[in-house]
Parts: sequence; structure tokens; C-alpha cells
Amino acid sequence: MFHWLEKNPFFFAVAVFVVIAFAGLIEIIPNFAQASRPIEGLKPYTPLEIAGRQVYIKESCNACHSQLIRPFKSETDRYGKYSLSGEYAYDRPFLWGSERTGPDLHRVGNYRTTDWHENHMKDPAAVVPGSIMPKYPWLFTKNADLDTAYAEAYTVKKVFNVPYDQPNGVPLGSREDAQKNMMEQAKGIVADMKDKDVKEAFEKGEIKEIVALIAYLNRLK
Repeated sequence: MFHWLEKNPFFFAVAVFVVIAFAGLIEIIPNFAQASRPIEGLKPYTPLEIAGRQVYIKESCNACHSQLIRPFKSETDRYGKYSLSGEYAYDRPFLWGSERTGPDLHRVGNYRTTDWHENHMKDPAAVVPGSIMPKYPWLFTKNADLDTAYAEAYTVKKVFNVPYDQPNGVPLGSREDAQKNMMEQAKGIVADMKDKDVKEAFEKGEIKEIVALIAYLNRLK
């Protein structure tokens, strides 16, 4: 058979291609599958963080900000450790972005604080001189859509087996349980904010969109 292949260059080339392709798949697929699994210590988004992520998407933040740090020194010097595929295991959809009108935000939780985000969303140019980012005053008056956030968390738990309610994981439980957890997480964020209206609304049991968005941004580390 091998003598026949040697006498037929076309079939010989096809055979070589098939062997190399098969070997490549055997080498690549397991590594790809391993790399796409959640990195050690990664937890699912809490319902409040999901609510903030929905605000992030609704306001098209990903149109100007990427969430993908490439393994180049110029990027890691500015933004921190380059992104790993396993860090996106619970992202649906991915928010890698394709533009950097503003800086990458994948590690923003490491170097920005709650009060910084509060001031920045109110008046970006006052915090970052020359910024062309618009103001977002409505985030301080509109309530976060907590019901939809809980529904998304419950859906990905059931459909994609996202490990909520697992040991050392993120508690989800019933809608009432999730509400308590959202209020508890929001409490720490509101305590670090200065906006009186946001604080008063929280005392009435309301969570504004700005609080949910900050919860999501603080998660990005």
C-alpha cells in the first residue's frame, strides 16, 4: 500500500494531510476543552451582578470598552494580567468588544472603587479630563430589573448547569432568597456611595441601576 501511495503523489499528499489533521485535532481539542473550563476559584455572577451586566449591555458599554486583555506587554502594563478563556466560562454573551474608545475594563475592579464609579458615571469629564464619555444621570433614578436578573440566573443554572447553590459557590435559592442576597450585596455598595437619593431609595427597598452596574464592575478582576 505504501509503495502505491509513493507512486501517486496526489493521494500521498491527501494521506499526509489527513494524518497531520487528525494528529492536530488530537493535540488541540483536549487543550481547548481544558482551557475553556472555569478557572480555579471562579464563581458565577450573583443576581445583582447579572442585573448590572444587563445595564452594561443595555447602555452599550461594550461598544466603547473591550473586556479582553491581549498577552502583549503594552497591554499587561496598563490593564493587568492578560485574559484567560476560562475566565469567561459564565459569560453569556461574551462582552469582549471590538473597540477601545475607552480603556479595557476586564480588570477594572482591581483599580477602581465604588465612589470612583459613582462620580465617573455622573460626570466622566470631571473625573477624567478630556473624556468624551457621556453622563448617565438616569442610572441614579431607574430601578434595576432584579426579576429579570433572577430569571437569567435561574435559567443558566437549569439549562447550562451553572453551579449555583454549590459549596463555596454563589447562593441562589428562591426568588425571596435571591432578593435578600441582592439587598445584602447592594448594602455594602450603597454604604460607599454619596448620592442621597440612592441611599434613601435603598432604605425603601429599591436598588438603582447604578448600584447594580457598580456591583458588576467591581466583579471584573
